[in-house]
Amino acid sequence: MEPSEASGQRDTQALLSTTQEMELRRRDYQVERPLLNQKQLEELGRWSSVTGTHQWRTWLQCSHARARALLLQYLPVLAWLPRYPVRDWLLGDLLSGLSVAIMQLPQGLAYALLAGLPPVFGLYSSFYPVFIYFLFGTSRHISVGTFAVMSVMVGSVTESLAPDEDFLQDLNSTVNETARDAARVQLASALSVLVGLFQVGLGLVHFGFVVTYLSEPLVRGYTTAASVQVFISQLKYVFGLQLSSRSGPLSIIYTLLEVCWKLPQSVVGTMVTALVAGVVLVVMKLLNDKLQRHLPLPIPRELLTLIGATGISYGVGLKHRFGVDVVGDIPAGLIPPVAPNSQLFAKLVGNAFAIAVVGFAIAISLGKIFALRHGYRVDSNQELVALGLSNLIGGVFQCFPVSCSMSRSLVQESTGGNTQVAGAVSSLFILIIIVKLGELFQDLPKAVLAAAIIVNLKGMLMQFTDICSLWKANRMDLLIWLVTFVATILLNLDLGLAAAVAFSLLLVVFRTQLPHYSILGQVPDTDIYRDVAEYSEAREVPGVKVFRSSATVYFANAELYSDTLKQKCGVDVDRLISRKKKLLKKKELKLKRLLKEEKLQRQAAASKGTSVSINANTSIRDIESNNMEGSKAKQVSAGKELEDTAASGQEDAKAPDGSTLKALGLPQPDFHSLVLDLGALSFVDTVCLKSLKNIFRDFREIEVEVYMAACHTPVVTQLEAGHFFDASITKQHLFASVHDAVVFALQHPRSGPVSPVSVTQL
Repeated sequence: MEPSEASGQRDTQALLSTTQEMELRRRDYQVERPLLNQKQLEELGRWSSVTGTHQWRTWLQCSHARARALLLQYLPVLAWLPRYPVRDWLLGDLLSGLSVAIMQLPQGLAYALLAGLPPVFGLYSSFYPVFIYFLFGTSRHISVGTFAVMSVMVGSVTESLAPDEDFLQDLNSTVNETARDAARVQLASALSVLVGLFQVGLGLVHFGFVVTYLSEPLVRGYTTAASVQVFISQLKYVFGLQLSSRSGPLSIIYTLLEVCWKLPQSVVGTMVTALVAGVVLVVMKLLNDKLQRHLPLPIPRELLTLIGATGISYGVGLKHRFGVDVVGDIPAGLIPPVAPNSQLFAKLVGNAFAIAVVGFAIAISLGKIFALRHGYRVDSNQELVALGLSNLIGGVFQCFPVSCSMSRSLVQESTGGNTQVAGAVSSLFILIIIVKLGELFQDLPKAVLAAAIIVNLKGMLMQFTDICSLWKANRMDLLIWLVTFVATILLNLDLGLAAAVAFSLLLVVFRTQLPHYSILGQVPDTDIYRDVAEYSEAREVPGVKVFRSSATVYFANAELYSDTLKQKCGVDVDRLISRKKKLLKKKELKLKRLLKEEKLQRQAAASKGTSVSINANTSIRDIESNNMEGSKAKQVSAGKELEDTAASGQEDAKAPDGSTLKALGLPQPDFHSLVLDLGALSFVDTVCLKSLKNIFRDFREIEVEVYMAACHTPVVTQLEAGHFFDASITKQHLFASVHDAVVFALQHPRSGPVSPVSVTQL
């Protein structure tokens, strides 16, 4: 075949209408199979319940292989380090580690101020946890250490439990900074230990999935609000103000108002220092972005700014001449480990759990992004253990809780980092600074650190653009984002997170309470059923109603499911049943009155001694006929299962004519069968079971047979466990697909002859 002919055929195929194309496919593709209810499907597929494996037996096994597997699982460095390709990866990891350490130094000093601690403890938190994560972590590219959001959460705890007002000296009402800092360090280290215990415990019991309750809009709204809090908390260093320590709801609002109130007291030298440092950092960032293709490594803008600011401060004497606040004493060397004060745990437990969850959420989200990009796997449970051990051991060495930084992680990846070796290199570089070079930064102005923090907030503050994108994409997610942001700003970080999680879960419940309900119709020439309100060509099958819910049925929406079903069917089921019962009761009372009159006549005739002939044949027949109400034909034939299904659902049809809707003069529904599409059911609770049973009972009262379709196997198992199936509702009322149920309903209508045209069309 020539290329021109082939292209012509493709053009012809493209011009075919949808109906013609479906007709061509229907000629070549046909499937014929018998109708299958659940019982037949289980017999055909040889269904058997899956026996659950006892995981605890595997955990308690003792063998050399099991011990080795556990060791490699909880100490991953033993698995990847022996296979480390030195020639290919070592140079990249060294350069990456050096670049990250250059960023880690100023960020560690700055974020310690956010936590309300002396800057040297930011250096400690940049060393111990990073090296611990090198041993236990599974992500190759995230940079563990100080992070703005974690630091401001720690700062809210330390400033609330150890405010400045508790350390005022009696003589001149100045704050005893030495005692205050010691108390805050004790709080921060105890908080870190408690955070580590939470994270390790959750990781060991495989609770890594707990972070799934923090959706992406929630996390982004929370970090945006935290960045606003970070920005406001740094204003006192930018303007050189002395502010009161506040915590709790509305504390950030009061802090902002106090800053505005005390602006006339600002220190000019401090403002100029912060402004110059901020401009230098922004200009160097722009240079980095413009020259990144030509530079082997990014310009260490923060380190250069800190070195330059320290030199200028020392040479000019900013502290003494202009009143600029500086970092102060930075002790050289490491400090010995200190056991945490366990008496503080009761005060810190709530904040510790919130910090543990937020820190892990940030770390695992970044870790999974890098793992997907570079083709390896991150174990969420082991990440919890690794991060928990980093905080636990770091807390013993007086560090504050840490997570991972997005900016440092991006630098670690972009500068050639391949494994956790880059993190180990950066931690060793920080160790050198702690031991030998830390004291050189004693004259560093705090305003420069505040400027560095504010400039680094650009990425998180840019998340305000989420409002526009979520407005177009998903307004429910936008609502979560906005509620999280407002709650975090107003209620502070701990209560704001709790309120945000509670709201997002309630929103999920609310959305399942109001799902989309629909009556389905058949798409012509297919066995596909779609909402007749949305598909104009979909047609309801005469005599059969097919009902579907877009969400699972459980206690929160079971009543709404039943009410909507009755409404969508176009029949006031409850009123019809009520009228039927009233008429039957009225008829029963009439018959009782006839019986009583007949008895009195017989007694009167007997007392007179005369033979009174009473022609009661007609009345007795009526009585016997009406006493047969509710009698059921339950003779089951083993060879005809489908016919048995129709017979079991036709109690009223076989009852005497006097008890039918037609005989009682009541309107009959325009359908004889109802099919419930239960494909959306994911679980079944007791309220759902009762609701389904009530649907069967009510619709059978108005002479409509009910069938179920498309149930998943776990749902069927739960129906059996809940004793849903009995003599009147069997697995023969449950079909493999909606189409099977519809065809069977047409072949076995509850009352009246089946229309052969309808079945043929299907």
